[in-house]
Amino acid sequence: MLERNVSKLINEQINKEFYSAYLYLDFSVYYEENGLDGFANWYKVQAQEERDHAMLMLQYLQNNGEKVVLKAVDKPDKELGDKLQVLKYGLEHEQYVTSLIHAIYDAAYSVKDFRTMQFLDWFVKEQGEEEKNAEDLIKKMELFGDDAKGLYMLNSELASRVYAAPSLVL
Repeated sequence: MLERNVSKLINEQINKEFYSAYLYLDFSVYYEENGLDGFANWYKVQAQEERDHAMLMLQYLQNNGEKVVLKAVDKPDKELGDKLQVLKYGLEHEQYVTSLIHAIYDAAYSVKDFRTMQFLDWFVKEQGEEEKNAEDLIKKMELFGDDAKGLYMLNSELASRVYAAPSLVL
């Protein structure tokens, strides 16, 4: 059994991961409606990743005999009016999720829950990659987004992204 606070934080994180998937699906819809199908694809894949993060945490709780408490997923609340601003919202959200993962890690560390810390190591690494990807998208949009040909090439690059399920052993 996990320490109560660690279990509670992981349960809350499941909801946050589902919210992330919902938020990125909203971003995908925005880009699709604005004719940027590559950006839409990139965020659709991102939504799939976030859903899988939630499922990994859910399975971890179950594997440790913990009760999973699912809550309602909030509606995304960002006003999506500018293609660059959406990317900045993505980075801001990833930084927020990183802080949540760190809080769970800190709680596990404080009670010497090494198994949970080891489980979270993958998420810590993943968040570093997520923030880097978000930063790179912003840089590329700032460089090429005002040029039609550059935006077309960037959109084409993002259209090629395919979903790859995480390979984390629980």
